[in-house]
Amino acid sequence: MNFENTIGLETHVQLKTRTKMFCGCLLKTGCEPNTNVCPVCLGYPGALPMINKEAVKLTVMSGLMLGCEINRHATFDRKNYFYPDMAKDYQISENGNPLCIGGGVTIETPNGPKTIRINHIHLEEDAAKINHYATTSGVDFNRGGTPLMEIVSEPDMASADEAIAYLTALKEMLVYAGVSDCNLEEGNMRSDVNISIRPVGETKLGTKVEIKNMNSFRGIHAALEYEARRQRECMAHSIPIVQETRRWDGEALETASMRSKENAHDYRYFPEPDLVPVALSEEQIEAWRALLPEQPKARRARMIEEYGIAEYDADVLSQHKANADYFEAAAKGLDKKIAKQLCNLFMSDVMALLNESGKAIGECAMRPEALRSLVTLAAKGTINGPTLKELLPEIFEKGGDPEAIVKERGLGAVSDASALEAFVDQAIAANPGPVADFKAGKKAAAGFFVGQVMKLSKGKADPKIVGPLVAKKLAAL
Repeated sequence: MNFENTIGLETHVQLKTRTKMFCGCLLKTGCEPNTNVCPVCLGYPGALPMINKEAVKLTVMSGLMLGCEINRHATFDRKNYFYPDMAKDYQISENGNPLCIGGGVTIETPNGPKTIRINHIHLEEDAAKINHYATTSGVDFNRGGTPLMEIVSEPDMASADEAIAYLTALKEMLVYAGVSDCNLEEGNMRSDVNISIRPVGETKLGTKVEIKNMNSFRGIHAALEYEARRQRECMAHSIPIVQETRRWDGEALETASMRSKENAHDYRYFPEPDLVPVALSEEQIEAWRALLPEQPKARRARMIEEYGIAEYDADVLSQHKANADYFEAAAKGLDKKIAKQLCNLFMSDVMALLNESGKAIGECAMRPEALRSLVTLAAKGTINGPTLKELLPEIFEKGGDPEAIVKERGLGAVSDASALEAFVDQAIAANPGPVADFKAGKKAAAGFFVGQVMKLSKGKADPKIVGPLVAKKLAAL
């Protein structure tokens, strides 16, 4: 019997706020454990929570970005469980009336575009972090209370590849909207993965298995591939699949059972008595909608059309909003031909400088208008290619006006035919050996003379003019 996968993801995203969800404690990484805490996030008796408006705003913006319907009357609930990472023994979350409902993320598959539906997005507080040592464990409440958005998909994904495509697109959209850094290494984005199998053609879902707290795309892909195989093997040997929570062992490359799966009633949800409902007006929602950026997919299509760049280049540029913003600022006012040259330079030399320096594009000294000026000077023939390549690292590191630097140092390209002809004559006269090689049929010797002319002109000669001049002079010997 052939089986198909049904995969759904519950993705937890830490929101980019200055303070915690229900108190005024600052959110800072790298601090000593339990230094950014207060009676509210430590669960002291009598401490009262207060809703972080910025977290509500960012969650609504996420919902709008993903095409969700915004709930005008959202409420918080208490999710009761006993574990060291939640001092008050319950988590404040949204169960019955979440902020965002519906929506979806469109991904590309071998069979064409596919929309992964979103069930809802709810807002809650993150748990503390438990650190395990050789003989002891410790709980760090600095993370406890971080605004956490949970995006729950429908089980619309049929493979590990589709799950990663969904997460990649989701991450890109959230980073574009500025709601989260989505840094997987720092735990800003992590997913609980749900997978079941069913006979092909069956509409009823199979028994669901959840894999908890996955914080890398590679791990999620490997865990889904393994679990799909494991469940098929169980079916082949008539071993029942039980609803449970499993963990991923990255060293053994397999999942292992943790506990039987809890249901909603196990958490004894009830309305949070210390918080009023979140009431949103149409005016407020529209004001937040106006803050949204252009969708990444739409931006790629526009950049291809507006600047005449390749689809691959548009994909790479748009993956990082800061890079795309910088490129578009630099390309402002350029015609397609020069904009394409700017894109080529950015994709090769500028990206290489960013990688070498470890800087983000906003951290380099070169302003977008300086890069535009540099490329324009080269396109107009004011400077040649070698001069551009020489100036770029300096301006990247120190900044400055390329036009003023070229004028001050006399770096303008030598394109006057008579001046270049004198350099060619000088090079030929000084190198009788290569001249003899050329006469003997070694046509590659012509390249040697082009190099000599570039040296004599201190790199300012225009190679496009030098090449034909050298060929003409050598042919006349």
